[in-house]
Amino acid sequence: MRDSISLHPWLAPFAFLYGLGVCFRNWLFDAGLLRSERFPLPVICIGNIAVGGTGKTPHTEYLIRLLKERYRIAVLSRGYKRKTSGFLLATGQSRCEEIGDEPYQMKRKFPDIQVAVDADRRRGICQLLALPPDKRPEVILLDDAFQHRYVCPSLRILLTDNHRLYTHDRLLPMGRLRESAQGARRADIIVVTKCDPKINPMEVQLLKRELTLSPWQALFVSTIAYGDVEPLFPGEAPTLTWDAIASEKAVLLVSGIASPAPFEQAVRTYTDRLITLAFPDHHAFTPADIQKIQRRFDQLDASSRIMITTEKDAARLRELTFLPRAWRNRLYVLPIRVEFPLDGEERFRSLIWKHIDTCITDYSKDKC
Repeated sequence: MRDSISLHPWLAPFAFLYGLGVCFRNWLFDAGLLRSERFPLPVICIGNIAVGGTGKTPHTEYLIRLLKERYRIAVLSRGYKRKTSGFLLATGQSRCEEIGDEPYQMKRKFPDIQVAVDADRRRGICQLLALPPDKRPEVILLDDAFQHRYVCPSLRILLTDNHRLYTHDRLLPMGRLRESAQGARRADIIVVTKCDPKINPMEVQLLKRELTLSPWQALFVSTIAYGDVEPLFPGEAPTLTWDAIASEKAVLLVSGIASPAPFEQAVRTYTDRLITLAFPDHHAFTPADIQKIQRRFDQLDASSRIMITTEKDAARLRELTFLPRAWRNRLYVLPIRVEFPLDGEERFRSLIWKHIDTCITDYSKDKC
C-alpha cells in the first residue's frame, strides 16, 4: 500500500508563484531562448523532479558497475554541501568536504573511474573532455542533473519513489516537487524506486497507467537490497554476520539520509535489539552530534553494542578528526544496491548498452 503524502495546503499560493518561475524557465529552454548544449559522447542523466531521497546514488553506482568494464566512465556531480567551488577532479586523496559525500563515496568504491564535481555541468563536461586521451571518458554519468537544462543529455533517467510518486505530489513548498509533474515528459526512462521485491506484473501495469507515460518512455521498477555489514575501519573491527548480530549484539543505527525508514527496516528484519538516531540528509556531524550519539550508544550494553550507519554517512564519519577512538572497533556500514525485479534487469541493461553503442557510432569525435 502506498504511503499517504503529506502536503501543506496553506502554502499553495507560494507554490503557485514558484511554479510560474519554473514554468517560465523551462519555456525559455523549450523555445530555444536559453541554449542546451549537446556533447559528442553518451551523457546519461540520473535525476528526479522531487527533493528528498529517491535513490540516485545507488542507481548511479548500478550504472557504473554495468559500464565500467566496457567503457571509460566519468561521474559528474554538483558535489552538494562541499566546501570548495568550481571544477574539481577527485583523486584517491580527495576529502569528503572537498567533493561532497556522495562523490567521495563513489570514488572510494570505484577508484578506477573519473569522479568530478562542478555546479556548472556544461563546464564540467568540457573539463572532462579536455583530459588526455587515455583518461578522457567515453561515457559521462550526470548525477542529479535533471533540472540542469544547459546540458542536453543523450539519455535521461528519472527516478520517483514508489511511496511518493510525482503524480501525487505538489510543487514546493506545498509539496516536494522541484518542477511540475509535466517535467517528467523529458525523461526517456522512468524508474519507480523502493518497490516491494515481490511486485507483480499487474502492479507494474498500474504504475504505468498512474504515471501516464508517453509512448517513447520506458518504465522500470527497482528495489533496494542490502548486503552484509562491513567494518568502517577494516582491521580494527571484527567481521560480523547477521546471525551473530541477532544473537549477540545490541545495535545503534545512525543515519543522516533523506529516507531512513528502509535502512531501519532492513536491520529490524534481523534484530529488534536496536535503537535509532536520525539526522537530516547530508548532515555534517559536529562534536555536539558525536556527544549525542555517544549518549544513545551508552544506553546499550557496553559488552555487546555496535553501531551501524549508511554508506553516505560513513563517508562523513570516516574523516572526522574528533571521532572517538573507542568507536573504531564497533562501527559498521550497511552497503546498499538496487535490483530490477521481474524481467527488468535484462531489459534495462540491454537498453543502456544499445543507447551507448548507438551514440558512440553516430556521434562525431569533435572536442567540446
